[in-house]
Amino acid sequence: MAKRKKSSKKGKKVRKAARRPAKKKKSARKPNPAFMKPMRPDAMLAAVVGSSPMPRTEVTKKLWAYIKRNGLQDRTNRRMINADEKLRPVFGGRSQVSMFEMTRLVNNHLG
Repeated sequence: MAKRKKSSKKGKKVRKAARRPAKKKKSARKPNPAFMKPMRPDAMLAAVVGSSPMPRTEVTKKLWAYIKRNGLQDRTNRRMINADEKLRPVFGGRSQVSMFEMTRLVNNHLG
């Protein structure tokens, strides 16, 4: 068996770790086309958000603006929305709904 020579590190350049290729930056999420399709609100919902066709996301934004403007969010339990005269028909006659139920109930009024 042949003996190997010990190599000394003196005078030799030490190889650096190989560079990894730069990761591709993730692009911004593309909106789901179903959410961006303009929908026409029925008469009950149109009293709150307007009657022009708009995407569901825009309906939700306008609804939240209405809730904040009129102070309809419950003071003690912030997840609950108190209905006024305009929102009660949209909420199926209920005086209070959770914010998670609200989106489901509002989608029933889009066509």
